[in-house]
Amino acid sequence: MEWDVDANEADVLRIGSLEVESRLDRVTLTGDVVITKDRAGLVLAKELQLLIGRLVKALEAEKHLPEAVELKVTETVKNPFA
Repeated sequence: MEWDVDANEADVLRIGSLEVESRLDRVTLTGDVVITKDRAGLVLAKELQLLIGRLVKALEAEKHLPEAVELKVTETVKNPFA
């Protein structure tokens, strides 16, 4: 699994139906993943473990990790094409 936690604002990794979106200031996980009690489930569980391990390592390596990142509230605008 090649994936850079904070490379850009465009990378999306998929594990099952779970999407992991890399952003400059955060990582967003959306969707779901079903880990069955079989070999296929074990593969998915190991992929998740690797992903979370990389994320934790990247956060621990940050020299200036802020206490909290302020997320901007999304604004809904009128569709100019409607």
